Amino acid sequence: MTQKITTAICALLLSASTAFASGTHSDSHDNDMEIGRPGQAADVTRTVEISMVEPEAGGMAYDPSELTFARGETVRFVVTNTGYLDHEIVFDTAEEILDHADLMMNQPEMRHADPNALTLAPGESGELIWTFSQAGTFQYACLIPGHMDAGMHGPLTVN
Repeated sequence: MTQKITTAICALLLSASTAFASGTHSDSHDNDMEIGRPGQAADVTRTVEISMVEPEAGGMAYDPSELTFARGETVRFVVTNTGYLDHEIVFDTAEEILDHADLMMNQPEMRHADPNALTLAPGESGELIWTFSQAGTFQYACLIPGHMDAGMHGPLTVN
């Protein structure tokens, strides 16, 4: 009887770890990143609307195409996917964006569930609240394979 229970538990754990290995990406990212940390709604000083677009002329983009904030500012981002494809937005350092884009080339089905990222289907909207605690030049990008290369990225400056 004990061996059957042990076998059942092992099988359950194995299947659970396989389920978590694909589908979404939510790992042990520290909440205090170089770009800042998740913010609190009570601390929001402004709201910025961002559209994920697929212009008629081709390519993919964000509107606005660049963002600037003050160090210490807490911002509510309202992000809307107005395109025909799934898109995402990830805030991070340029180096981390490129490293993560490489990882996603090998796991294109990955979906982000991190506090600095949103993945949205066409027509969907989502919200992020972020506190920019460090000054510097950062980036926001769509890491779905091919989207960043098609123009879906922009500079994010914190003064």
